[in-house]
Amino acid sequence: MTSTAVRPAPTPGQVTAAMRATYAAFIGAGFAFASWASRIPQVRDRLDLDPGALGLVLLALAAGSVVALPLSGVLIGRIGSRRTVAVMALLLSAALGVIAVGTVTGVAVLVAGLFVMGLSNGAWDVAMNVQGAVVERHLGRVIMSRLHAGFSLGTVVGALIGAAMVALEVPVPAHLAAVAVLVAVVVPLAARAFLPDVDTDADGVPTERASALAAWREPRTLLIGVVVLAFSFAEGTANDWLAVALIDGHGTSPTVGTLGFALFLTAMTLARWFGGALLDRHGRVPVVRLLAGLAVVGLLLFVFGSPPVAFLGALLWGAGASLGFPTGMSAAADDPARAAARVSVVASIGYCAFLAGPPLIGLLGQQVTVLRALVVVAVLLGVAVLVADSLRPPVRTPADRV
Repeated sequence: MTSTAVRPAPTPGQVTAAMRATYAAFIGAGFAFASWASRIPQVRDRLDLDPGALGLVLLALAAGSVVALPLSGVLIGRIGSRRTVAVMALLLSAALGVIAVGTVTGVAVLVAGLFVMGLSNGAWDVAMNVQGAVVERHLGRVIMSRLHAGFSLGTVVGALIGAAMVALEVPVPAHLAAVAVLVAVVVPLAARAFLPDVDTDADGVPTERASALAAWREPRTLLIGVVVLAFSFAEGTANDWLAVALIDGHGTSPTVGTLGFALFLTAMTLARWFGGALLDRHGRVPVVRLLAGLAVVGLLLFVFGSPPVAFLGALLWGAGASLGFPTGMSAAADDPARAAARVSVVASIGYCAFLAGPPLIGLLGQQVTVLRALVVVAVLLGVAVLVADSLRPPVRTPADRV
């Protein structure tokens, strides 16, 4: 029998440092993405892209994520979440530099930079969720929802700074280059405080990692993926279509439509920040089912109510959609030895909703209007309610630790 070095349990100070470092990773990821997204209109104008061409350019970002997500479990299993986040932060910073050049030189360079950005962002996303689950286990309380609120905070900060850069007429390359340097310095330094991904057994010996590909054959993991898919679809559809539905379906002004979307984001961020206490007190399954029902009520009010009622619907929709994704990440990481593989699978399934949601609602919207097409989101959330039992932590027996 091969001997394995005993790893001492982390101290409370190390756990606290790792928690702060994980917050930094989530905030940094949101900040980097929003910094680019805030300058898309200027890039479109600079390169004279029509809507169709811009959509194809932005598809490169999604394509990079699609490639990275299924492979990220293998990568994290080999080098750990700490190195994965550090390396991917550096790679994403380099991609921002390429994008900065592409905004001046042309579409080909821009597409290459966006593909690499999507690639690095996908692996970074899975790795920071794995580390979040590790910290959550050592703390003994739910923090994953707050970590995702940190991501939302990063997007808000990135968007606000981006708006300031536009107002000050700072060139896009200079803005993105500064963001690249900041991310390349702050995130890898923060990641040094991450905890080891794999816990120890009762004797203090690190547990063996599981195969990343085997997770795709696990029924529970796939069902968790279905829950995350439904909630991701609810979130992604709001990101792309909520304001449009208010403007076109309810006849509001563009300003009011934007305010409705801002209300949705505010409700989601606040619910993620304060929702951990609900999960600690009542457990994953009842909370997720309750929130799915809340989101369905909000969607129905949004679709079939008057404009003022639709605003109430947007509020309930945002709060209801808030905890599904982070709770799914926690559930996928219940077993430390299989966390990277399972989080990779669940994230891959969930991100399919962000990719497929916009065109699906668009196609349905051509037949029944965008507003009525949103009913599909409520149907998917109903499916999530039916399979929410998969989120329940598995009962561990002594045989599981052998």
